[in-house]
Amino acid sequence: MAARPGRPRVGGERELLSAYLDFHRATVLAKLTGLDDDVLRRPVAPTTMSPLGLLRHLTFGERYWFSYVFAGDEVDVPQALGDQDREWQVGPDESAAGLRAEYEAQVVRSRAVLAAHGLDDLARRPPDGEPHSLRFVLVHVLEETARHVGHLDVLREALDGTTGE
Repeated sequence: MAARPGRPRVGGERELLSAYLDFHRATVLAKLTGLDDDVLRRPVAPTTMSPLGLLRHLTFGERYWFSYVFAGDEVDVPQALGDQDREWQVGPDESAAGLRAEYEAQVVRSRAVLAAHGLDDLARRPPDGEPHSLRFVLVHVLEETARHVGHLDVLREALDGTTGE
């Protein structure tokens, strides 16, 4: 498995939460490494979930929570349009490398949003009208990414037998 950043045992809240999110982000990408595009787009029965579909979902999740909800940016987010299916779809002309680059670019944007604001700052566009702090957004994206790393564990093992943290 590709190298991933360390997880500190001591540090401030922002440092620890950010480090753990970065660890899980790197794990997502590591679990995609070594498989060709055709294998990565193949769903694993009994689900219709594919590794690339999951990567697309995580990209839109980062974009939705950090850029759209918190920063208030006008960005493409199917979640805001009620188009949940689109965030899992991967077209035949989309490559694993392209989807990976899109995810990595969104992570850079998410990190910039996080670095520019305090954890107690409030989202500009909370989805339910209730206040959402940047702390909530960070913890939510960390939880969502970690949960989907577990899905990628199962998908990867079913596709080629690779296991590991």
